Amino acid sequence: MSAERDFAAVYRESLEQPELFWREQATLIDWQRPFDVVCDNSKPPFAKWFVGGQTNLCHNAVDRHAATHPDRNALIFVSTETDTERTYTFRELLAEVKTMASVLKAQGVGKGDRVLIYMPMIPEATFAMLACARIGAIHSVVFGGFASVSLASRIDDCTPTVVVSADAGSRGGKVVPYKPLLDEAILLAAHKPAKVLLVDRGLSAMALQAERDLDYAVVSAAHRDADVPCEWLASTDTSYILYTSGTTGKPKGVQRDVGGYAVALAASMQHIFMGQAGETYFATSDIGWVVGHSYIVYGPLIAGMATVMYEGLPIRPDAGIWWQMVEKYRISVMFSAPPPFAF
Repeated sequence: MSAERDFAAVYRESLEQPELFWREQATLIDWQRPFDVVCDNSKPPFAKWFVGGQTNLCHNAVDRHAATHPDRNALIFVSTETDTERTYTFRELLAEVKTMASVLKAQGVGKGDRVLIYMPMIPEATFAMLACARIGAIHSVVFGGFASVSLASRIDDCTPTVVVSADAGSRGGKVVPYKPLLDEAILLAAHKPAKVLLVDRGLSAMALQAERDLDYAVVSAAHRDADVPCEWLASTDTSYILYTSGTTGKPKGVQRDVGGYAVALAASMQHIFMGQAGETYFATSDIGWVVGHSYIVYGPLIAGMATVMYEGLPIRPDAGIWWQMVEKYRISVMFSAPPPFAF
């Protein structure tokens, strides 16, 4: 009952004293420069949050935890499609993110540039998202199940400097080649990305296009141990673009800011999910959807929790797989919001 009363009090404060409430929630993240205004609502419906402040999503999700608890689990990758499991500590995750960030910078990606991520649920997808956040680039993740026409429309809209992808994904034991779909999308699109970084999982043969396509394993070798500092961004800068499905017309790109997004996630992890640093969180979504953006990558990591990234179906090899993972990794919070067509 006390927990219920506490939540009721917090909820009431958020309604009755919103400025005080959100000022308190903002202490859950690190700020390079303190903000001046909690919320500028002078031009509704376009509110600006934590105006004047500077922060960085990657710093709050990775760096600060790597500094205090480097050997604590951060990312747990489980694939029942390839029978692969790999756990990254915060120290190891930081190193991978810095490597990816260095590779992106070497391909000309800088603050404000867009990077389109078209990948299966593999660790490199998380590395790419966090690397973009680190250097101030704007990432746009496209769900791996989308076909070439849908992918082309998003390429034309966000005009990425670089696309990060892979040879293939897998679903229900069936390999789904990504590279042919990506090649067709770029052919259809008016905008042509300068470079394509490809993670070769060895699932499907792929031909690299000269001058454009790069094997990530090859190019990243020269960037290991790179020290790439965080780009401190205005709270109101754009962190990412995520597109609507397009089932009701042309897909619309939704932009999220940096500071408001970070604070909202930190607050939700504490007040809604009641997650604690050092625990393990499992969101059964995909990073191509907003639930995956927020609660596979950023939310749990900002809270200092380990997050599970799962490639596979909830019924393969059997319907108990998720609960086996809960037991094995001591998952304390599980969030599932699958669409009806997900299985």
